[in-house]
Amino acid sequence: MPVVLITGCSSGFGRAAALAFARAGYTVHASMRNLSRGESLRTIALQERLDVQLVSMDVTQPAQFGPIVEAIVARSGRLDVLVNNAGILHPGAFEDLTESQFRAVMETNAIAPLLLARAVLPQMRRQAGGLIINISSLSGVAGLPCDVAYTASKFAIEGATEALRHEVDRWSIRVALVEAGLYATGIFAPGMSEESVLPRGYPMDSPYRVLVEHKLLELRKRMPEAFDPATVGELLVRIAKSDSRQLRWPADGVATRVLGTLFAHDDAGRDQFLRNVSGTEWWSQGAERPV
Repeated sequence: MPVVLITGCSSGFGRAAALAFARAGYTVHASMRNLSRGESLRTIALQERLDVQLVSMDVTQPAQFGPIVEAIVARSGRLDVLVNNAGILHPGAFEDLTESQFRAVMETNAIAPLLLARAVLPQMRRQAGGLIINISSLSGVAGLPCDVAYTASKFAIEGATEALRHEVDRWSIRVALVEAGLYATGIFAPGMSEESVLPRGYPMDSPYRVLVEHKLLELRKRMPEAFDPATVGELLVRIAKSDSRQLRWPADGVATRVLGTLFAHDDAGRDQFLRNVSGTEWWSQGAERPV
C-alpha cells in the first residue's frame, strides 16, 4: 500500500486528508503536536478499520523530522506522499504584530514544511518517485491588508515549491500546491474572543484598529459560506493518484476564478519559460550537463 505522512491532523485539512487517504487504501501517518487532540480521528479509524497511525510531531522542532521519517520507512518500507498542512496565523495589522508572532507564522507555515520536505527527499530519491503537496492559500498569490505575516509565509512556500520542482523532477518526484479559499478549518479560532471582534490582547490604541475590526467583522460574516475541509481531503487523494505535472491545484470555484485572473499561462507554459530562462532543461530531462 502507498504510504503518506500528513502534518496538522488534529483538525481541518489535515484530519480530512488523513481520513480521505486512509479510505483510499493508503497507510496514513497522521502527525500532530498534541496526540490528545487526535482522539476523534483515532476513533473513526478504529470504527472503519483504517490504517491510520498517529504520530507526535511539532513542526517547529525540525530535529524530530529525520527520526520520524526513518521510523516510517522502517515500518512501511517507503514514503510515497508528504502533505505539509500544519499552519497558523495571527490576524491584525503588520505594525501591531510582535516579532515573536511574525516569526512563529513564518517558522510554522514556511520554514517547517520546507525542512520536512528536505527530510523526505533522500527516501523519495531512493525510490525514484514521490509526491510533496504543500497546502497554500489564495493569500499566497494575492496579498490583502491585515494579513501580512500569513501572506508572507504563503508567498514563501509558493516560490520555494515552484523552484523545488525543477530540482527534483529528475527523480520523478512531483511537487504540488493546493490553493484554498475560505474553509471552516478552525485556523481563526485560536486567540479570538467572543466578546470582541479583535483577537484577545490586541492593542486597543492601534492606529489600524478600525481597519482590523472591519476586516475581521467581514470575515465573521463570511464564515457561514466557508467550504467543507473534506473536499480538500478528497482533492489531495486525486492529486496523489494522478500523473499530472500540474503545480497549482485550485481547491474550489473561488480559487479557480482568482488563479485564472492572476495567471495568464498554464503551469506547463510557465515551467517551460522558467527552464528556458535558467537553461536547465537538460537537468529536468535527466541528461548530462551540456558541454
